[in-house]
Amino acid sequence: MASASAPIEKKVKLATAVTYLVGVAGLAIVGAVQKDPNLISSMPDALEPFVLAMLPAAGAGIGGWIAPHTPRSDS
Repeated sequence: MASASAPIEKKVKLATAVTYLVGVAGLAIVGAVQKDPNLISSMPDALEPFVLAMLPAAGAGIGGWIAPHTPRSDS
């Protein structure tokens, strides 16, 4: 198990960022198709897709951080 002070690998940071961006794009497409961007009524409409997209990004980041690193051989 990784320690709390271990650095986060670049691949995990990149996967988290890409997941976030894809989530924002997907929610924008769904909102446009449904013509109802009101996903969470208590939040401002412009903020909703960005907040909702953080959930899969956080999951990807946590999963990648917990996953053991597989060292490559120097071939």
